[in-house]
Amino acid sequence: MEEDTDFRIRFSSLCFITDHVGFHGTIKSSPSDFVVIEIDEQGQLVNKASDEPIYKVNKILPGPNNLAKKTKLDPQNLSFEERSNQEVSTLAVCSGDDQNYESGSEKEDTVEDGTSKGEEENSDVLGSLLDEKTNELLNQFACDVKETWNSKTELIGPSPEFSLGRILDKNQRAILHSAIRQKFPFLITVGKNSEIVVKPNLEYKELCHLVSEEEAFDFLKYLDAKKENSKFTFKPDVNKDHRKAVHHFINKKFGNLVETKTFPGPNYSADNPNVVITVRFREKAHKHRKRSLPECQERKVIYTAFTLRKENLEMFEAVGFLAIKLGVIPSDFSYAGLKDKKAITYQAMVVRKVTPERLKNIEKEIEKKRMNVFNIRSVDDSLRLGQLKGNHFDIVIRNLKNQINDSANLRERILEAVENVTNKGFVNYYGPQRFGMGRKVHTDQIGLALLKSEMVKAVKLFLTPEDLDDPVNRAKKYFLQTEDAKGTLSLMPEFRVRERALLESLHRFGVTEEGCIQAWFSFPHSMRIFYVHAYSSKIWNEAVSYRLATYGSRVVEGDLVCLDEDTDDEHLPSSKVHLVTEEEESANAYAIHQ
Repeated sequence: MEEDTDFRIRFSSLCFITDHVGFHGTIKSSPSDFVVIEIDEQGQLVNKASDEPIYKVNKILPGPNNLAKKTKLDPQNLSFEERSNQEVSTLAVCSGDDQNYESGSEKEDTVEDGTSKGEEENSDVLGSLLDEKTNELLNQFACDVKETWNSKTELIGPSPEFSLGRILDKNQRAILHSAIRQKFPFLITVGKNSEIVVKPNLEYKELCHLVSEEEAFDFLKYLDAKKENSKFTFKPDVNKDHRKAVHHFINKKFGNLVETKTFPGPNYSADNPNVVITVRFREKAHKHRKRSLPECQERKVIYTAFTLRKENLEMFEAVGFLAIKLGVIPSDFSYAGLKDKKAITYQAMVVRKVTPERLKNIEKEIEKKRMNVFNIRSVDDSLRLGQLKGNHFDIVIRNLKNQINDSANLRERILEAVENVTNKGFVNYYGPQRFGMGRKVHTDQIGLALLKSEMVKAVKLFLTPEDLDDPVNRAKKYFLQTEDAKGTLSLMPEFRVRERALLESLHRFGVTEEGCIQAWFSFPHSMRIFYVHAYSSKIWNEAVSYRLATYGSRVVEGDLVCLDEDTDDEHLPSSKVHLVTEEEESANAYAIHQ
């Protein structure tokens, strides 16, 4: 096969060649010439249609005795209105599904007098637990705080307080704390020896300097409700510096509870670059709470499996695009292995916190990006790297020709090569794709920099441009010339999710060794270790070549062999692996294929 010269020089140790003459040819002339289909652990090709239903929605009926009941629905037989209503009712009952708190839209149902049901319920709670006089004084205190803030009068002296008195019952105190914060998010409650003290919430006031009062009110209600797997979305914002200030405020004040991410807003385009900040609770924020079995079942994380077909697309770019469309982050996706870019590939994937129905709804949008999803179904867990049997390849070789000075019939040479490989096998080297053949910087070079803790070098290697004049490479070139992360961000296209995540972190932490460490952690774990694995793969290739150059195809003392010749499981139990002895070497007891 034809290779680039630089690759051949850097990997000259890959010298083990079979004894047939061979021939020249070109692969990957187009993506359709190279089709990769993943083989799952059961030995099935993942591009085959699943026998299971395309997706299932778990309908949870009202009533305490029906929490665990599941009814399979056939979405193909539902009208659009029925499907929409079904999704809404499911989201409303089961907190395991994603719930969105969108500022200025989709508010709680309102009653006839204009107050929301939630506020009416909180008023009822306060009315039932507080006497009429205390309730009036609490409402007056709340009004006084708001009037003082609205008048922009600076408070002199200590912050005002209002005491509800001592509440001896612990459960009643907990209910009061929650009801007051939900009804008056601009107030906070503090417990002192069974006494509840109410104060102005200065964080609310500070947030109002950054966002509208309505957004601040809704956000703090969302924060206090602590509904797991729910999200809050601020109004679209085109000002990057302003968004940065909002990110900074929320991470500084509530970073131990929530995380913030930026996503393209509705109708996003180059002419309308509106972007939204989405907030969601960190997973660990709820893990310390004890739960009953029904509650655990209700809050169980959703995992949706699917087969991803992509064409001429890097996997990380594909995952980044899917994450934006589904409103999750790239690390919510798991997969068994990476696939080629210049190819048509099929692979199994699992996404967390996304229902099968929701994934089904973006099918049309992602087709424009040369992606398809199918075999969509609910599963119990994510995938891990290596969780596959292997890959099936359909490869077209073009531009066939003889080796130099070989006058034999080309067809005979091809058949000879195929027969030789079939009978004698080949060294299972990590191929050029593992190292990014054809690129200026190979992945193993980045891996070596990481292993040597040269973080600035690793980041600059990652952002090294190719000799192409397009927006992505122009942005990379600008960064290497200036180290201006903010300016590079303005040049980097939105669809380059990884590069933008790295640049945002570099802008925040600086292009220093410590800043580059922080920036590298903007990548998901699978991508962070990919480059180190690439360097390990290079070492493996060189070790294999050295071993074959030293001993040839003989099995020698110290080799490891597989005793079970029929096994195709690469994760062998130690009982099937044998260390060859000197006597066994002399007796030629084992063959190289073992």
